[in-house]
Amino acid sequence: MMITIFGANGATGRLTVQRALAAGHEVVAVTRRPEQFPIRDSRLTVFAADVADEGATARAVEGADAVLSSIGVPFARAPITVYSTAAATILAGMLRHGVKRLAVVSSTAVEPHPHSEGGFLLNRVMQPMITKTIGKSTYADMRAMERIVADSNVDWTIIRSAGLFDADDVSAYEVSDGPLEGVFTSRADLADLLVRQVGEDRFAGRTVEVTTSQGAPTLLQVIKREAFGRD
Repeated sequence: MMITIFGANGATGRLTVQRALAAGHEVVAVTRRPEQFPIRDSRLTVFAADVADEGATARAVEGADAVLSSIGVPFARAPITVYSTAAATILAGMLRHGVKRLAVVSSTAVEPHPHSEGGFLLNRVMQPMITKTIGKSTYADMRAMERIVADSNVDWTIIRSAGLFDADDVSAYEVSDGPLEGVFTSRADLADLLVRQVGEDRFAGRTVEVTTSQGAPTLLQVIKREAFGRD
């Protein structure tokens, strides 16, 4: 199949491109900086586009059998509109070219819930602090993105990941359309689930969470890494 991948030059996006190529798909990797994209393959086309450009976005999805989006931007206190803008322009392009399958990455933090693995520190301190301060604009825009996608007439899947970490390989991750207890998701698992949506309709029209247990860091390790730059 032909897959167009937005956010292809991010950490999750690169893994998604690699998983899609390994599965035998033709891939169009969309990035604003194609000269910085490190992957090369005979079945890969690197396409320069900004999701704010509706015309370029439409050209990127032309001929695709499915579209995947792992677009992400850093937290900022200023208003963020990247997620909702991308959803609108991607869907406009899909409508123009008759592309029906879409899967996008969101976050469990758009609809916070207690995690048994998180304990008091995560559930009562970290999660409320992040969602109400540095992450407030990000998660508001993710919610807007989810509404746009869910109101569309394509076969959509919204994948909410927990806290992301790097792992060497895909694990036996958990997926559910209800709340999960885990607090982390490996990028490898997220990329694998994204690519699986191309050939499956199990989660079409559904919002799901994905979490990883195998190899996941502890909260203490995350705090030490973020605060002191070490594990």
